[in-house]
Amino acid sequence: ERFLNTNIYSGNYMTTGRVYESVIHRERNLEYDGKCVEVVPHIPEEVIRRIQSAARKTKSDFVMIEIGGTIGEYQNMLFLEAARMIHLRHPQDVVFVLVSYLPVPSNIGEMKTKPTQYAVRTLNSAGIQPDIILARSHEAIDEVRKKKIAMFCNVDKEDIISAPDVKTIYEVPLNFERDKLSTRILNKVGMRPRKKNLADWKRLVNIITAKNKTIKIGIVGKYFQTGKFTLTDSYISVIEAVKHAVWYFRLNPEIVWLNAEEYEKNPDALKELAQYDGVIVPGGFGQRGVEGKILAIQYLRENNIPFLGLCLGMQLAIIEFARNVVGLANANSTEFTHIKGGGKKKGIVTHTPYPIIDIMQTQKSNIASAKYGGTMRLGSYACKLNKNSLVFNKVYKQSTITERHRHRYEFNSEYKKVLEDKGMLMSGINPETGLVEIIEIHDHPFFMASQFHPEFKTRPLEPHPMFREFIKNSIKQH
Repeated sequence: ERFLNTNIYSGNYMTTGRVYESVIHRERNLEYDGKCVEVVPHIPEEVIRRIQSAARKTKSDFVMIEIGGTIGEYQNMLFLEAARMIHLRHPQDVVFVLVSYLPVPSNIGEMKTKPTQYAVRTLNSAGIQPDIILARSHEAIDEVRKKKIAMFCNVDKEDIISAPDVKTIYEVPLNFERDKLSTRILNKVGMRPRKKNLADWKRLVNIITAKNKTIKIGIVGKYFQTGKFTLTDSYISVIEAVKHAVWYFRLNPEIVWLNAEEYEKNPDALKELAQYDGVIVPGGFGQRGVEGKILAIQYLRENNIPFLGLCLGMQLAIIEFARNVVGLANANSTEFTHIKGGGKKKGIVTHTPYPIIDIMQTQKSNIASAKYGGTMRLGSYACKLNKNSLVFNKVYKQSTITERHRHRYEFNSEYKKVLEDKGMLMSGINPETGLVEIIEIHDHPFFMASQFHPEFKTRPLEPHPMFREFIKNSIKQH
């Protein structure tokens, strides 16, 4: 979506579970006319049906299908079988592109092609011959390796495209264009290349790679660590949204991951937040790290540091305000008061007298019975903005917007008046349900949070306005 500047809808996405569910549902509805339903061919046929449906609904000239994982894994066997069947039916309209890693062992210093050769042979065993190989490696592939891969993998040397590490992922389309990747693909399906205007994209890459001034943004989260390693692509959509907004102002971002659990163990560590120009508290699930995030939000509010909360970040901002400004000392979310004890089912046990964040009324019976399936609020919903708000006058500059959601809990509107009386404005409301979607505080350089995920709609050349306004105010603090 970010690279193509195109919204991808639910029909463009499938999982093995959804495919199996569809086949079972159709069999139960007698749509197979009593035939014996088998894994092959019926599962691959359902995959093909979904691909064709997505192509029709989007009126696409091309459908790009990514089969994740590694060749040879059992999880993707049925998707490879579907790809083989599509090629059998439309041999002139299908191009297979293999992304293969070429390691350079540090103690040898030579790029190795054997993993790629093995991957192609394994792909051949599934009935698929790659037309193009993207040679992913630390450095650009040389002619010697290209010739070797071409010989042993049965691919033209010109169809082996180098994909080396780059300073920024946004250089990748320009590198592919230099190697004429799009031209090679179009030639294989009998189409003439069209003239491309990449001037704006080149300008973006020049901004990214230039030695501009730096702005320091912190992200308070809990999904960064896995053993001894740090997952730099946790919250990837948030990270990219920050980058897009910073580049818009021709600056370079310094993004720092801040572990919320550390603030719970050592509240004195909160003082480090003073060194950041702005701080984001993104979404998440579960109780781990929640109190650390609340402490961070309190510090940001009290010390006038620009703050942007997303999804859970908005809920925690409301809880913090209720506790420390309104005086509802034990305010909390019922998400964090779920218990699982003995042989009993998981249910809602409210340990707080102030359930300021609560499950939607229509879903309470399901949650109480431990029926979590289908209880998420997913997809795009409308939001009506208060015309006296910052989000209306500075961010969107329109009265109604639509944004994407993924959450189960909501602000409890029974507490709306008491919070607004103390200075928190509920500036965005869903017109159909009355659910609060955006909150802000005016006597602060920038304090805003949304129940939705604005990071899902940002683009490299069109940063999301909420992130843009957040960065604009963070620059003022610099």
